[in-house]
Amino acid sequence: MNDTLFGKIIRREIPATIVYEDDDVLGFKDIAPQAPVHVLFIPKNELIPTLDDLQPEQAHLIGKLALAAAEYARREGFAENGYRVVMNCREDAGQTVFHIHLHLLAGAPLGHFGAG
Repeated sequence: MNDTLFGKIIRREIPATIVYEDDDVLGFKDIAPQAPVHVLFIPKNELIPTLDDLQPEQAHLIGKLALAAAEYARREGFAENGYRVVMNCREDAGQTVFHIHLHLLAGAPLGHFGAG
């Protein structure tokens, strides 16, 4: 059983502001947002603690998370202005819930990050 915080959100045992859901992905607002829009996208059916734990046969899940985030950005009207997606892996990167997830940040200029 997935007893992480996110597992409890999937099972609706604790409240969350759910903004996206399909058969494989759940999207909900972050409780400590780092941007005006901060949504977490998680796989619903598999517990993968970190990106490091992802197996080749599970790679499609990352694509599903990314597609869900892009669909949400278009639907909410901020895709054209831009958004950022981030995945943290382990403590030094800021991961606090060990259930793989993708952050979508948007709604304001986010500043330069990286070289691209």
